[in-house]
Amino acid sequence: MSNPKDYTIGWICAISTEYVAAQAFLDEKHEGPRSVSAHDNNDYTLGRIGKHNVVVAVLPDGEYGLSSATGVAKDMLHSFPNVRIGLMVGIGGGAPSLEHDIRLGDIVVSAPRDGNGGVFQYDFGKTIQNRSFQNTAFLNQSPTVLRSAVAGLRTRYESDGHQIEEAINAILQKKPRLQQKYQRPGLGSDRLYRSSVPHSDNRVTCAVACGDDRSTLIMRPKRTQIDDNPMVHYGLIASANQLMKDATVRDKLAAEKGVLCFEMEAAGLMNQFPCLVIRGICDYSDTHKNKEWQGYAAMAAAAYAKDLLCRIAPDKVEAEEKISKVLNVVTSIQDTVLDMSTSVHNIVHVQHDQEYRTILDWLTSVDYGPQQTDFIRSRQAGTGQWLLDSTEFQTWLETDKRTLFCPGIPGAGKTILTAIVVDELVTRFNGNSSIGIAYLYCNFRRQHEQSIENLLVSLLKQLTECLPSLPDTVKDLYNRHKTKRTRPTLEELSISLQTVASLYARVFVFIDALGECQFSNKSRTIFLAELFSLQARYKVNLFVTSRFIPEITEKFLGTLVLKIRASEDDVRRYLESHMSNLPSFIQRNRSLQAEVQGQIVKVVDGMFLLAKLHLDSLVGKRSLTALQNALANLRSGSNAYNYAYEDAMIRIQGQVADQKELAKQVLLWITCANRPLTATELQHAIAVEADKKELDENNISDIEDIVSVCAGLVTVDEKSSIIRLVHYTTQEYFARTYQHWFPNAAIEIATTCITYISFHVFASGLCRTFDEYKNRLQSNRLFEYAAQNWGYHVRCASVLSNKLIQMIVDFLQCNAKVNASAQAILFGEYGSNYRFFSLSQSLMTGLHLIAHFGVQLIAQLLLDTGQTDPNVRDHNGRTPLSWAVARGNEAIVKLLLETGQTDPDIRDTDGRTPLSWAAERGNEAIVKILLETGQVDPDIRDTDGCTPLLWAIEGGNKAVIKLLLETDQTDPNVRNTKTARTVLWWAVMNRHEAVVRALLEIGKPNIDADVQDTYGRTLLLYAVENGDEVLVKLLLEQGQVNVNIRDKSGQVPLLWAAHNGYEAIVKLLLETGQVIVNVQDKFGQTPLSWASQNGHEGVVKLLLETGQIQIDIQDKYGRTPLSWAALNGWEGIVKLLLDTCQVNPDVQDKYDRTPLLSAAQKGHEAVVKLLLETGRVNPNVKDEFDYTPLEWSAEHGHEANVKLLRECTM
Repeated sequence: MSNPKDYTIGWICAISTEYVAAQAFLDEKHEGPRSVSAHDNNDYTLGRIGKHNVVVAVLPDGEYGLSSATGVAKDMLHSFPNVRIGLMVGIGGGAPSLEHDIRLGDIVVSAPRDGNGGVFQYDFGKTIQNRSFQNTAFLNQSPTVLRSAVAGLRTRYESDGHQIEEAINAILQKKPRLQQKYQRPGLGSDRLYRSSVPHSDNRVTCAVACGDDRSTLIMRPKRTQIDDNPMVHYGLIASANQLMKDATVRDKLAAEKGVLCFEMEAAGLMNQFPCLVIRGICDYSDTHKNKEWQGYAAMAAAAYAKDLLCRIAPDKVEAEEKISKVLNVVTSIQDTVLDMSTSVHNIVHVQHDQEYRTILDWLTSVDYGPQQTDFIRSRQAGTGQWLLDSTEFQTWLETDKRTLFCPGIPGAGKTILTAIVVDELVTRFNGNSSIGIAYLYCNFRRQHEQSIENLLVSLLKQLTECLPSLPDTVKDLYNRHKTKRTRPTLEELSISLQTVASLYARVFVFIDALGECQFSNKSRTIFLAELFSLQARYKVNLFVTSRFIPEITEKFLGTLVLKIRASEDDVRRYLESHMSNLPSFIQRNRSLQAEVQGQIVKVVDGMFLLAKLHLDSLVGKRSLTALQNALANLRSGSNAYNYAYEDAMIRIQGQVADQKELAKQVLLWITCANRPLTATELQHAIAVEADKKELDENNISDIEDIVSVCAGLVTVDEKSSIIRLVHYTTQEYFARTYQHWFPNAAIEIATTCITYISFHVFASGLCRTFDEYKNRLQSNRLFEYAAQNWGYHVRCASVLSNKLIQMIVDFLQCNAKVNASAQAILFGEYGSNYRFFSLSQSLMTGLHLIAHFGVQLIAQLLLDTGQTDPNVRDHNGRTPLSWAVARGNEAIVKLLLETGQTDPDIRDTDGRTPLSWAAERGNEAIVKILLETGQVDPDIRDTDGCTPLLWAIEGGNKAVIKLLLETDQTDPNVRNTKTARTVLWWAVMNRHEAVVRALLEIGKPNIDADVQDTYGRTLLLYAVENGDEVLVKLLLEQGQVNVNIRDKSGQVPLLWAAHNGYEAIVKLLLETGQVIVNVQDKFGQTPLSWASQNGHEGVVKLLLETGQIQIDIQDKYGRTPLSWAALNGWEGIVKLLLDTCQVNPDVQDKYDRTPLLSAAQKGHEAVVKLLLETGRVNPNVKDEFDYTPLEWSAEHGHEANVKLLRECTM
């Protein structure tokens, strides 16, 4: 047995693969140790490398991380006290960058960089509010003797090269059992995917799930004979208690810290077991991890470690202090690391959480989650199962790209059923990150939240939230708009949504109550077109509910349809569970309960809501006769709701005076407020007393009383705390009858709001911090609503009393209270973009507020005093005219201009004028008014270089664009200074077909249709990229465009169209007779090559039919269209190309692969057969790895191909 004191080199491995590699490179193996320390559970292999005795240990099977590595080191030092230097040798994940061309099989050696000792623990540090994550760990560098040896070996390698590959091959020759797992894999499996492309399906390999699409890969040149292969890199190794599988964080740390490699053990050793870390690269630290390269990477690292040890003289090792002596008390190692581990803050989660929250909150503050929670809570247990069991639902669930349309009568339970389905899928796919789920609950009372853009951004937010890292497309969206305080366009949202959807294997989108969105038919068509376009491109399933509205129903012809109506079983379940709400004489009599249930089930006819209303109507019955009369009079049919609501109002009117008045106030506010109110907002609203300067807390009603006096017409959503009418039909009833029930609603709400914002508490003016503002809202629950909406209610009032007018004037003359309200308005408008808490100056004046709300009578009063400056500026340099214009308040605009003192061309701090705002808003009347003053510059630029015409394009109003162009003072080719895009560009980007047509017609001959943006893209190329056939056709017909202009990446329209398979667009381009059909991109690929690679058979046919195609052009990698078609198994395209008799079916690419080799390796039997049938291919050809088609087929188990090829080679 070996003496443990004879061993001076400690070598630690993390996994058995590394342990095998380490043992393979021992020059000789020794017997096991004579003895080890008590409680030492390590497994040791002893041996010699060069003149050094080496002890090799491995972490226990299944254990990873810092503390495990430290434990192994601690026990090794106890049992082998003379160990003087250490090595941590094994595999790691690479962090390739432009500076470091790291590839699979390469080696990374830890080396000090930028103040780090060679190993960087990236998850140890602290996070302070409003600051970035700060790393606080400092790890020792490797011992000098090791660093000197690294420098010497590096010099030798640079001068003479290395023999690592030869050393590995020699080992494998001696140990053939290792060849299958430890030999170098084929170069084709070394794929570096773009950071934005995650692995989509963990059940299959990257070759299958992610493929070789050039758009998803980072292409790298082949290494030459003079390049070291594997290459050795020296620098920082990142270590943590976590496996790195995030390309975004990988790239961030590579860029910021210069990290070359990621692993999980070294940080636990550097301060306790001074060592050098050597890692063979087996993956790229992303989601595309696999074990194919682990064996070879472990061998490469071990081969380097052996070379290194052979450079170190034994006497230099002996001169080093024993590690155990240097460390003093070895027994403290594990405790130290364990303590350190408990204080770790994971950088991925900390920084991601901060970035995620900021950007997601910026996208939208709307959250449908609380509604989902409330709806599912209100579900009666067991109901809705019929839908989940239905054939339609099961078909929809099991088939990709399907739409299930569920129309139903009002009150049938569509919303609860939607919540049930959402809950079912969330539960079913829990933990499956490849499935995306997003839902929208449309609501008549939330119109301000449910424009097309708002709905799309909500879907984008929900799908983004479930991803492991923030997609670049969302970051880019944020960065483009955050500083300008603008919002994404419909086109930008569409592109981002499609990009995010592409990151999932499947996506489920739910739209409940589509009919409640107050869309025009055109807007609804656009919204649905976006959803259907998303579905066409990706595996998106749509679930949509609506009432029977012909304009909606016709959009879903040909889809799966399941009509929604409450089943009798579900209604009975509900009624049975609510019998306890009825009078005691019913509760005691089972036959009466059965009678009640039977009669209600009979009359509701599939309307769940009606069952609830009818049941509520029985709550006050106190005798059998009264009950039976009520049951006999229960209404059914289309007018049943109206009768039920009338009955409820009669019951409310029959209450005592205080209860009746409370119910009236509650229903008035819920019905007539501009947005849904929370329960506490409503409590404050009805507690306000006339002429009081503060709220009396003792006057606040209990929420239970508020709900109970409303005869079942009101409910509180527990999760969101919103108090609302029980159903959309209830809102419709009051919309028809509010003049009867609440004739003075506008005056009453306006008076309450003005009273509230005039409270003494707001005389303190602006809040200076967010916490201060938050506390203000917490203490004064109605303040935000009152400040943001009082003016709208004033404007809606038919007549203003003198008292209310005086209240308004008094409020507007108090600058502090005006600023407090202005702050709430601005915070509501800008949300997370709001930046004014620390300002000391006034935000705006009373006239600004009135211009914002558009209250003409009050504006006139303020101007008539002669003490109000019509050109007064707010904190952003905006005048009252600018505010009136932006809000479309035409009467105020006229009033201000009629004073003769208003300057209509004043620029704000962003350089924008009133005309700019009017143009963006698309307000033709106001644009006309401003132009007619003769005092505005229609071509003035703001600080971003945008003119009113550019803003008009953003707004998409054709009439406004026409007005501006007709002034002859506007430049139709003016460019945005940041993007170099013209007005025509913006029109194309926003898909304003009518505007594009108008510009091309009105702007001739001055408008440039070939203008290029900062990326070198023309309008035509952009339209082609987005597959917009209509705009492509329009530009070709009217634009006099050059179809062959390249962008900065070398792309032309025909290449893009062929690449994406846009057959109709390819046809349009070819019909011009001007395209270069054999044009090549920077990779040397032609339109035919791209179409062949991506399987677009129709495009291939169109190109071949021109008779101008050079079919056998080879790209940068030596591949022809036939090579690509064969590689990807496109049988039809292979046949088309072979039928031309103009292709070389045996052409070899730069890797010596022929179409037959590629098809055989991938297992494309039909293609292999087609190629062999030509009689012009060599079945015994070898690629750069000396593999034949037969060998590739055999290795991958493609039995049919093996049979075909054997028959050929016999």
